[in-house]
Amino acid sequence: MNVRRNLLLLVTLAAAAGSAVGQPAPPAPESADTVKPGAAAIPDFSGIWRHGSLPWFVPPASGPGPVTNRTRRQDTGQSDYGMLVGDYTNPILQPWAAEVVKKKGQISLAGLDYPNPANQCWPEPVPFLFKHMAMQMLQLPDQIVMLFSEDHEVRRVRMQEHPARVTPSWHGDAVAHYDGDALVIDTVGVKTDRPYAMIDLFGTPYTEKLHVTERYQLSDYDAVKDALQRAARENWRPAGPVNPNYQDKYLQVQFTIEDQGAFTTPWTASMIYLRDRLEWPEVACAENTFGFHHSKDAGVPRADAPDF
Repeated sequence: MNVRRNLLLLVTLAAAAGSAVGQPAPPAPESADTVKPGAAAIPDFSGIWRHGSLPWFVPPASGPGPVTNRTRRQDTGQSDYGMLVGDYTNPILQPWAAEVVKKKGQISLAGLDYPNPANQCWPEPVPFLFKHMAMQMLQLPDQIVMLFSEDHEVRRVRMQEHPARVTPSWHGDAVAHYDGDALVIDTVGVKTDRPYAMIDLFGTPYTEKLHVTERYQLSDYDAVKDALQRAARENWRPAGPVNPNYQDKYLQVQFTIEDQGAFTTPWTASMIYLRDRLEWPEVACAENTFGFHHSKDAGVPRADAPDF
């Protein structure tokens, strides 16, 4: 079946790509404290980071949190990536949004895959974009550039304020500033007039009112251990548990989602990345007739007559 074949491929790629976090990391360079001379207190987020989890949102310790999977793995109790059935009873969802999530789950329960931005090779909106297991951050004086390992997606975050009028785009209008030891990214204007407009694997919808605030910080283990434990309980990690001998910094991303058109309240989640100092394999994404959703929405170009 497509689901099993894709899962097997995913596990193989994740195991290979995740080997960097399965080994003790070499010590960080002593000069990696700042982005440029004289820029004291600006943390250095540059480099490759990997989370390696599916799904990827870490629920908060308390308070409103993301939609999670109603189906669980029998061996660990974690989210069953092979059967994505979003919890449509989550009180963050407005009734119409809950119905969308419920219908997606019914497709999964019928043994089918439904299309999403990742399996259809479309640009992924924030925060769906966090699905990519590996991400490289480049810090420039006027912008932050994020390179993602799958489907060659690039996100650009400007170090300025939003314009008076925002033109909707695939990743939205993202601007940032430093707040002490944190990088704060504010995103609005995520395109809604597009196929597969969802913010997670469960098909959770969003509207033009979507507002995402992310807070990036470098942390030691003690600061992230609770989040790591919540992540281990909720999410499947194809490459295996986090290396207990990991000695490097963790990249903690805490984010808040607001959308008065789809949600009843703002809600929060987080991501925990480990530094990856090895090369990362790029994962190409291409439409094909042997992919997901029984090729129903593959979107492969066709011609009625040969062009040669």
